[in-house]
Amino acid sequence: MKKEMIRPRSFGTHDGSFHADEVTACALLLLFDKIDMEEVVRSRHLNQLETCEYVCDVGGVYDSKQKRFDHHQSDYKGSLSSAGMILKYLKEEGVIGDKLYRYFNRSLVMGVDAIDNGKASPMVGHCSFSSLIANFAPARHDASVRDFNAAFFKALKFCLGHLRRLLEKYNYIQECRDKIREVMEKKEQVMIFERSMPWIESFFELGGEKHPAEFVIMPTGDQWKLRGVPPSYDKRMQVRTPMPKEWAGLIDQELQEKTGIPGAVFCHKGRFISVWKTKEDAFKALELIQKKRKK
Repeated sequence: MKKEMIRPRSFGTHDGSFHADEVTACALLLLFDKIDMEEVVRSRHLNQLETCEYVCDVGGVYDSKQKRFDHHQSDYKGSLSSAGMILKYLKEEGVIGDKLYRYFNRSLVMGVDAIDNGKASPMVGHCSFSSLIANFAPARHDASVRDFNAAFFKALKFCLGHLRRLLEKYNYIQECRDKIREVMEKKEQVMIFERSMPWIESFFELGGEKHPAEFVIMPTGDQWKLRGVPPSYDKRMQVRTPMPKEWAGLIDQELQEKTGIPGAVFCHKGRFISVWKTKEDAFKALELIQKKRKK
């Protein structure tokens, strides 16, 4: 294909029904300003696809240098779908760095790849991102081409919005990273923050698994939370030291009576977090926990 026949900033994928992988691939390219929404083409006709700068999930070719990203051909033995292929391409091209690549991969793309390639399936009762995107497709299999295309673009705009929010969250995590590091350097059992911020991601990236912290005290709205530190990022719903059993699931007066702290608000039944009216109340709760451990 002659370069002059390629339409710059165009994207091609198959028509008909759609899945999260090509929708996410397209949204990633839009997010990082590699293509234009009005240049997205849905077709299986090679004479249309070969004029597109990027082609995903159709065509039987995986060659990032040619900007072709299909994974259905028998000679491709990898675990990526078109979503993972595009994310990898963006990293290799220097559009995103290793940290942002890992963040998007762990937050979304890895799961999209696994489901699209049949390596994973959502548990019963759980709606995965892939299921959600698939649900944008018309319910009727005999829906018109126009209906399928309209549904694809609705799904694409939803996915792009989700990616933008993930990127905004990532940027905020990086913004708070130095403060997390500063508190960690004190090597104390309790990490105290004077404002609410995302901390778990940076904590473990900065060596949190070997850090002595067992609790975090941090504002939450106009109240304060006492939160147990997880043993690792992958086990973040577990904690190194849980709240007392007798606090589990108690709220307001019940928790106040059990702890003797007037500012008691709530203790999660999972015993990983509790909420208190003031910072001083959170410290009182911590003192109770520490006393119980010494007995």
